[in-house]
Amino acid sequence: MARPLHLVVGLGNPGREHEGNRHNVGFLVADLLQSELGLPAFRDKFKARFARGEGSFGGERVDVALLEPQTYMNLSGESVQPAAAFLKVPPERIIVVHDEVDLGWKDVRLKMGGGHAGNNGVRSIIQMLGTPDFVRVRVGIGKPPSGFRGDMADYVLSGFDAVERAELPAVVDVAAAAVRRVILEGLAPAMKAVNTR
Repeated sequence: MARPLHLVVGLGNPGREHEGNRHNVGFLVADLLQSELGLPAFRDKFKARFARGEGSFGGERVDVALLEPQTYMNLSGESVQPAAAFLKVPPERIIVVHDEVDLGWKDVRLKMGGGHAGNNGVRSIIQMLGTPDFVRVRVGIGKPPSGFRGDMADYVLSGFDAVERAELPAVVDVAAAAVRRVILEGLAPAMKAVNTR
């Protein structure tokens, strides 16, 4: 018997020009989970790439829906809200994976609820769901380095540098493991494990 359905949302921007962007780390985590769980291929639904099925994490049966909104980041809620409504998933079983400039590069943190910390995807989801009380997997991308020419939007839409690209697979692994822990253990034990690393 699988656990109750969780909706895991990886945030990013669609289109090839955004593929390697810092802002698209949520897509990378969702892609990894799709292959780890052996879920069906993504298909177009809910203005998103969507995959759903029963898979297993280390032999534990789980029922997971993955969503990669294709609305552009600042309209992510237009994808998440209809998906959550259709799947009848309550906010506390929605897990949103997103980049976070307020966390240092490679830091991954879990939290429930709170503000949007300037992330327009999270802001849109809060607005459309009518509540901030969903789980966030915050993937630190750090602040722009000194000498960066441009504003914060330019930074999050820029690519990872060579060192970060080498470290990125490990960061995506840690974020995917955080999602796994939330689903298998519940939020409080997962937060204790992930946030005190």
